[in-house]
Amino acid sequence: MIRGRLLWPLIALAGLIVLNVVFTPSFLELRIQDGHLYGSLVDILRNGAPTLLIAVGMTLVIATRGIDLSVGAVAAIAGAIGCTWIADGGDAPTAVLLALSVCILLGLWNGFLVSVLGIQPIIATLVLMTAGRGGAMLLTEGQIVTISDPTYRQIGAGFVILPIAILISLAVLLAVALLTRRTALGMLIEAVGVNPEASRLAGVRSRTITWTVYVFAALCAGVAGLMISSNVSAADANNAGLWIEMDAILAVVIGGTSLAGGRYSLTGTLVGALVIQTLTTTVYTIGVPTNITLLFKAVVVITVCLLQSPRVARAVSGRRKSPTPAPRSQKVAAG
Repeated sequence: MIRGRLLWPLIALAGLIVLNVVFTPSFLELRIQDGHLYGSLVDILRNGAPTLLIAVGMTLVIATRGIDLSVGAVAAIAGAIGCTWIADGGDAPTAVLLALSVCILLGLWNGFLVSVLGIQPIIATLVLMTAGRGGAMLLTEGQIVTISDPTYRQIGAGFVILPIAILISLAVLLAVALLTRRTALGMLIEAVGVNPEASRLAGVRSRTITWTVYVFAALCAGVAGLMISSNVSAADANNAGLWIEMDAILAVVIGGTSLAGGRYSLTGTLVGALVIQTLTTTVYTIGVPTNITLLFKAVVVITVCLLQSPRVARAVSGRRKSPTPAPRSQKVAAG
């Protein structure tokens, strides 16, 4: 079923690429310069790396029947801590370690509210979504903190043939895929999402699993925040990671993962993240006015989600449910 749901996202992705080629004939061209790979496709992957990274963590959270609205604020906090530390004379490795440590603590806080206190995930993470960005602005004193540190800049703007940001995101995606699909962890996560109480009675430590996925989501958001800030060598607490939680959720949903919890698709999340980032690139390529950019993106996303609906899919394919044959006893009575 999940594989079938990837059909329309893949068609949408192909359509967006074709549209970009029409407006920019050199869109698919790749070139190597100074040992680095450049091109529009590489830019899409690099710019979409933070969204993909956050979407991977969000996929596991949603699979447990949860949601995390605070990842954008956590990303802003990570960037603010990293840049502030370096601006005050600190070194990049310590800045990264300190930022990620704080993000883990924030994930523990979210997990505590959801798994221990039983607060609804949307409410629990909404608290940090609001307070977290305020905390990031407090750290930066409401200013854009600019830095110049070559080591720190490697996270978001460095290259090893491909941009390092792409390699980090793909490495995390692959590691999570191997860990959850080659071990029983993925099945346990799905079990918690389908029925937390039943999984607990069956011996699954549902509270621990729920807590863990929120910590992992916050860690992914922290790394994404470091990518964003290092790419521009600055921390903008007001705008860094703004609405990235929505892009991540859309990527997960487009990829076929249900918000009701249970089965999930990391491959679908990858496709969904590519659709979201390619759509953003297309908006600028075809010259969509900035005042209707969000509306344009919403129309495309809604269209893809509708086409994934089983009922709409049946209508498009022209298939109808065959009538249920009458029981043999009824046929005899009718005769």
